[in-house]
Amino acid sequence: MRLEAGIAWRYLWKKKSHGAVSAIAVVSVVGVAVATAALICVLSVFNGFHDLLVEQNDLILPDVEVFPAKGKVVAEADSLARKIATVEGVEVAAPAIAEQALAICRQREMPIMLRGVEPRAFRSYTAIDSLIVSGNTLPWSAIDYDPPAGLVSVGVASRLQAFGQDAIFLFAPRREGRINLANPAASFYTDSLQVCGVFESLQTDFDASTIYVPIEVARGLLDYDTQATSVAVRVATDTDLAEVTRRIAATIGEGYVVKDRMRQQEVSFRMVQIEKWVTGILLLFILVIASFNIISTMTMFVLEKRRQMLTFRALGMERGGIGAIFGWESLYITLIGGVGGALLGIGLCVLQSRYGLLRLAGESDSMVVEAYPVHFLWSDLWLVAIPVVVIGALTAWIAAAFARSRIVETRQ
Repeated sequence: MRLEAGIAWRYLWKKKSHGAVSAIAVVSVVGVAVATAALICVLSVFNGFHDLLVEQNDLILPDVEVFPAKGKVVAEADSLARKIATVEGVEVAAPAIAEQALAICRQREMPIMLRGVEPRAFRSYTAIDSLIVSGNTLPWSAIDYDPPAGLVSVGVASRLQAFGQDAIFLFAPRREGRINLANPAASFYTDSLQVCGVFESLQTDFDASTIYVPIEVARGLLDYDTQATSVAVRVATDTDLAEVTRRIAATIGEGYVVKDRMRQQEVSFRMVQIEKWVTGILLLFILVIASFNIISTMTMFVLEKRRQMLTFRALGMERGGIGAIFGWESLYITLIGGVGGALLGIGLCVLQSRYGLLRLAGESDSMVVEAYPVHFLWSDLWLVAIPVVVIGALTAWIAAAFARSRIVETRQ
């Protein structure tokens, strides 16, 4: 097989008798290279968005959150939080509430996600202090204000026109009893808060309709006693998060679901992965289409080398060996395009990560990042290399089969 491979390598670089054949060969190599580079770049960009999502989640979500396996309420959340706090590696554990409510301010109203937290713990297990865009963060003594202090997202502040020191009225339906049609307002618990600040986390789920209040306010509005919808946990720095998560699950036993940040935003991460692989499959189809140029190129090569094929046959070379020459040549074209495209894709990823050549929105402050984030993974390179090799093997087989068939036709 070394002889056939050597002849194919010489044919590949030898000047062709027809310029069109050389042009088609160049187009084939460029087509495979561009498709391979595009596939690597796209996969790296989605990896970058995945990392960006993780980074943004680090600012607003606790390291670990414990939810009830059934229902939506942890009955004895305070005692559960104290139990979790005894686990090795846990620094802070505090009950938290997330529930729908209605907010009214300045004769404007909107449905909101009411999040009751313990202010001191909340500021410990999130980076909320760094997300304040107006006013102040949630004070440790927020419940002692009159009315209690609350923190609103930019979406709530914009829609309700509620900014520093403005009062917001909160409404939540009673969990028990019947609706009084004569006096519907009696079917709701009401409370109020004053806006101490506005935050922006750059995540739609939190920025659109979230209000943070002291957990006592949320419990009073929802008619809770020691209940909560979850327990938020901060893990000690330089501690294995996965190991601490397992310890928490083993300590509290069955009946609870323990989620790290990735699982808390499982839908968002899954959507990024789905978009990544759907886009990758589409680009893979483009790579397959680009391989058709290789088949066309090999057809032209076989027709051009008919005399040499007869010479090889006369010298005693088997038809399989002659076909292997063109199979190797097809494989060379695919591999040159694939390797060149991989190097090009990696180079573009490096340039994008260092210099941000491809930008999202110029200098706009409304964007999370100004340039497309990229993160090249060697595992993605293997995922690209496998289809390139498979395509190269298929085109090589087709080229070899076509060459063998032309030998029979020529001898006749």
